[in-house]
Amino acid sequence: MATYRSPGVYVEEISLLAPSIAEVQSAIPAFIGYTEQAKQLAADDLLKVATPINSWADYVQLYGGPDKEAGANITIAVDEIRPATVTTGYKVTVTPKTDSMSPFLLYYAVKQYFANGGGRCYIVSVGYYDDGIKEGDLTDGLNMIGLEDEPTLLVIPEAIRLNDGDYKKIVGAMLSQASSMKDRFAILDTRTCTVPKTTTSINTDVKTIYDNTVSDYEILRYGAAYYPFLESVYNFAFDFPTLTLTTHTIAGGAPGGEDKTGKTMLQLKSSASAMYNAIVAEYGKYHVVLPPSAAVAGAYARVDNSRGVWKAPANVGLMDVVKPLVAVSRPEQDLININTESGKSIDAILSIPGSGTVIMGARTLDGNSNEWKYVNVRRFFSVVEESVQKSTRWVVFEPNTAATWIKVQSMIENYLFLKWRDGALAGAKPEQAYFVNVGLGKTMTPVDVLEGRLIVEIGMAVARPAEFIILRFEQKLQTS
Repeated sequence: MATYRSPGVYVEEISLLAPSIAEVQSAIPAFIGYTEQAKQLAADDLLKVATPINSWADYVQLYGGPDKEAGANITIAVDEIRPATVTTGYKVTVTPKTDSMSPFLLYYAVKQYFANGGGRCYIVSVGYYDDGIKEGDLTDGLNMIGLEDEPTLLVIPEAIRLNDGDYKKIVGAMLSQASSMKDRFAILDTRTCTVPKTTTSINTDVKTIYDNTVSDYEILRYGAAYYPFLESVYNFAFDFPTLTLTTHTIAGGAPGGEDKTGKTMLQLKSSASAMYNAIVAEYGKYHVVLPPSAAVAGAYARVDNSRGVWKAPANVGLMDVVKPLVAVSRPEQDLININTESGKSIDAILSIPGSGTVIMGARTLDGNSNEWKYVNVRRFFSVVEESVQKSTRWVVFEPNTAATWIKVQSMIENYLFLKWRDGALAGAKPEQAYFVNVGLGKTMTPVDVLEGRLIVEIGMAVARPAEFIILRFEQKLQTS
């Protein structure tokens, strides 16, 4: 109370409401990789700098475009069907040399993230396209993100380009950062995706996660892995007008046809438009293959914004995707969703008729844990923990008395009540969904109070996803 020294009327405002909790954002990924440029005002001023962006246009402006493909990495052959003096059609064969294509994926990955509903994110450019992909660069970028408070998801698509040992280091570093900071979650890709699929290839692919992640389940709960890779809708970054026709043959050798071998696409467009259109149609069928982590990060953001972080980011369709690169059957999904040998779960992405490409898994790598097996449970706890932590900073150095305890308890209970009302917490009544305990004899001893400790216990019954829908039918006998 203020000290009054002279006569007069004084106004005092008394706060009767408990402070509120401002919820932190739940889906702000950090993308780490290689870019065409890293420039805002001067050359290289964004190189190895964690930079937030809010749109795909921001990325293109600051970091440029994709790595251009060399024309030698594709061949175009045309068989002109000319049984007489008139051409009746074209058979076009386009052959990209996929083993020689650019290894850089960040441009396409970020584009796919925004296409799937992503918003604000962080970019760390660790180098340019004339640099090789190195584990040390990616680790440096990850360490820079570790200095930022805002990111909540870690995505490194180009980690799949590393060798087995370096891939293991990056995956371990992502999980280690997420588990130590407890405010972020790692979205991982398997290192390989074998095409065409064989009877053992899926097991070989997923073992790149099983064998290259630690067996410490205190860490595994902070990450999830997805399989298989995705065929995107994006075409390779060739300079299409300058590509040349590798081979031109005329079926049957009918007279009157001109050999257009060596002509550029730009020349064909003006001189042989029908052939050009046939080439364009066939060329458009070949797409960039991407690991799924960026598209999944976009799905996380979309679900968080439309439903809430407590909703499992599964049974969600993916945009800008033609199909999964590998078809995962039900028995194969059984083995990766609940793997009894490794105890680690991998979430499958399936092509479902009528629904497109859909995420059909919602498990963390800690697949054996009843507490932390689901992605939404782990991420919801992280959001609540950080939100409460940041919103209770005002309590530091407040009197450790019942008045303070009541304020703290009220603000947390108000916040959890809203989460329960939204459907994040299970229970018919609030008291069945959560509890908040604080006070002498409840959570603290006299020694705790003397030593300045204010201890709050919070329990939540987070809604679990209905992962297995079991419909039981029986035949009813005729009764009349």
